[in-house]
Amino acid sequence: MNKTIRLYLHIPFCVRKCNYCDFVSFAGKEDLFDDYTNALCREIRINGKLYQDYETASVYIGGGTPSILKPEQMERIVSTLNESFRISGTKEKRKGLRRQRIIRPVTEFSIECNPGTVDKKKLKGYKKLGINRISFGLQSSDPDDLKMLGRIHTFDDFVESFEGAREAGFDNINVDLMQAIPGQSVKSWMRVLAMVSIWKPEHISAYSLIVEEGTPFYEKYKNGELMLPDEETERDIYYYTRELLEKSGYFRYEISNYALPGFECRHNIGYWRRDNYLGMGLNSSSMVENVRWKNTEDLSAYLSVFADPKIEEDISGSGAEYLAEKGIIQERKILTHKEQMEEFMFLGLRMNGGIRKQEFFDTFGQDFDFTYGPVVYELKTKGLLEELDGRVFLTDRGVDVSNVVLAEFLL
Repeated sequence: MNKTIRLYLHIPFCVRKCNYCDFVSFAGKEDLFDDYTNALCREIRINGKLYQDYETASVYIGGGTPSILKPEQMERIVSTLNESFRISGTKEKRKGLRRQRIIRPVTEFSIECNPGTVDKKKLKGYKKLGINRISFGLQSSDPDDLKMLGRIHTFDDFVESFEGAREAGFDNINVDLMQAIPGQSVKSWMRVLAMVSIWKPEHISAYSLIVEEGTPFYEKYKNGELMLPDEETERDIYYYTRELLEKSGYFRYEISNYALPGFECRHNIGYWRRDNYLGMGLNSSSMVENVRWKNTEDLSAYLSVFADPKIEEDISGSGAEYLAEKGIIQERKILTHKEQMEEFMFLGLRMNGGIRKQEFFDTFGQDFDFTYGPVVYELKTKGLLEELDGRVFLTDRGVDVSNVVLAEFLL
């Protein structure tokens, strides 16, 4: 079997930092876009040499706001990617004397876009590059919500961007929504969900707000100025989300993700199934063959290291160690057998289908019931887990308190 890997590229720029965002991203750095593009392309070429034995299973360009880049910068990044990695389903086609590389939609190739940062020309350009999945960060259709969250767009901007993506030929579109935000009620959330459902995106991600330290929301929360919905309201929002979306033809395949049949996000499923994934760009995370690491979040250091063209020549078989010496790779850790089993459980149980006992045995050579039998029995008696046909999965009640349940699988 060929070894596969999933690729994540981080674009750490945005028009304005949102009030809830703790991601490594920067506003007002347009003068660095070209330098960052060059640095990222160099990192892509280096990693292409280091992982030449792997076939790429999926690609995800996230941020920040990737769609803030100029079309020619995005074209350089994707072209470098195609030249450096074996993209699944890629073939070369001769056109006259020129050789043109074509990407089939066999590989899921996603890009995150903010409404208002793309137009029809840019979207058509993405499609031409082989990108076949768009993820729009809408968060809400309510103008007051958008203002409170610090978003730069309106719902009309989203509609224009969504229609532009359809016109460009995208038939796999995700919409990100944020629930349980300050001042939100079940009624106001259902209006948001109904407005989005009308457009029939293939995928909807509905994440609950998490107030992260270091954000404007955190300061307000600390000072008692951020009034979040209570637990009962948040639980009702979750149940009504599933009910409404199921009526519209979606199914929940992960705690916060809903899709029309066949449109589950394969890239994210790869994370939950612990596939190999390689992050490139500032502060991106990787896990390959049970070794985990993270790139530096120091933008100046990242640009400085990859500004030197000689770095491509210096990379050899010990490339990871070399990049660690340069300060690019940080927090490198070899996962223990125990940590691998724990991750298998608390990532796999996020999915609606849960985990398979046989797969646990095939992966770790250890009997599932011997390892986790007592924990599963206790959680089943509490109505938080179910077991059927060799699968173990969360019940509805288990989903409600999923963080507590998943913590039980730490050995």
